[in-house]
Amino acid sequence: MRTFLVSAAAAALAIGLAAPASAEPFNGPFVGVQAGWNQDKIGGINTDVGAVGVNGKKDSFELGGFIGYDHKINPKVVVGAEAGINWGIQDNVYGPGVTIDPKRSIDLTVRAGYLVNDKTLVYARGGYSSIRARTYLANANAGEDRDAWVVGGGVERALTPHFSTRLEYRYNDASQGTGKWDRHQVLAGVAYRF
Repeated sequence: MRTFLVSAAAAALAIGLAAPASAEPFNGPFVGVQAGWNQDKIGGINTDVGAVGVNGKKDSFELGGFIGYDHKINPKVVVGAEAGINWGIQDNVYGPGVTIDPKRSIDLTVRAGYLVNDKTLVYARGGYSSIRARTYLANANAGEDRDAWVVGGGVERALTPHFSTRLEYRYNDASQGTGKWDRHQVLAGVAYRF
């Protein structure tokens, strides 16, 4: 998936460089980077090595990238779709005799927003996330992809026709039935629009 996202970003960049400079804030394709705070809170979940008694949380630094497309459906309303990938740094969650290591997450989301002025978009986001995690026990370990749903919201501000910044909160639920895996994120990002 990482190769796909890098290839998609390169293709979008090539299209953007070949197209005339006609970028409009919050309309058309974009790529960007983001970083911020991540908290995983895990309690008694089932994993591919069995039920684990983790009952803890971990705050960590998150770093990632995204690619997407926005469309103004009228002068004040914007809808869009986005794919992103994020990695946590020192984000292991520990329990008695067990460690859960979230490796990365891939998000596929849609967003809808309202332009409070020509340069400021307030939006809500929702969609799907896949969290790749490895569980380590004393005598076994296994990796798995955990399905999660994502909701959130934020504000994005156009600095120029091509560049914007954003600040966003996201909540992920990767519990998958028994136990609990909540993820909270506050991410700041910079986007380039073609």
